[in-house]
Amino acid sequence: MQEIKDFFQRHFITAPISFASWFIFTLGIGMHVLPATGLMIAIYLGGNFTIKQIQISSNVKRLSMSRSEYKHIKTQINDAKNKIKQLNSLYGQVRSVQAFRQVYEMNNLSKRILSIVRKNPKKFYHVEKFFYSHLDSAVELTSKYAMLVNQPLKDQELRIALQHTRETLNDVTKQLEQDLRGALASDIEQLQFELDYVDVTMKKNKPLLEMKGEMHNDRKSYDK
Repeated sequence: MQEIKDFFQRHFITAPISFASWFIFTLGIGMHVLPATGLMIAIYLGGNFTIKQIQISSNVKRLSMSRSEYKHIKTQINDAKNKIKQLNSLYGQVRSVQAFRQVYEMNNLSKRILSIVRKNPKKFYHVEKFFYSHLDSAVELTSKYAMLVNQPLKDQELRIALQHTRETLNDVTKQLEQDLRGALASDIEQLQFELDYVDVTMKKNKPLLEMKGEMHNDRKSYDK
């Protein structure tokens, strides 16, 4: 992922420079260890911050986005990651096999959508409802279901509430499936375009290939 690559890249650059500076300060110009260490830390943090800003500018330019857009999407991604962790924590509380399967499906779909948007932040605009509404619904309803199913009361009213919640969770799962389709839509269109292009190209070249094959066979017949 680009974030991990950028992280290692900037630390790979700043760490050697910082340590080299420390040796120059202490051994080269005879500076005391404490101020030399302070300067080393300042160089490390300052260099890391500067390179990070350069990387962000490069990513923003590559994606044709503004810094505010990029920052907003990153914030939404981090929020979604925390919500998915919260959804994960509810696995052991739902008890029923059906509810467990629902939580698993919602969790799996959410992770896939988040992974797609992390790789290509512009995909965020294809799945805004996932970040602003659908994932929240999944977490909130699952939390309420887990709370209700663990109550000691098992009367008719509670059973109806649990059944209604399971049915609503099915609807939320379908919404998440639709979100995933939205995230993949442009990729599917691009793939179809490339397949159509290859198909048209092959059809255009087919007569030429057949003609070459016939000429080759005629030459063999002539040689005989």
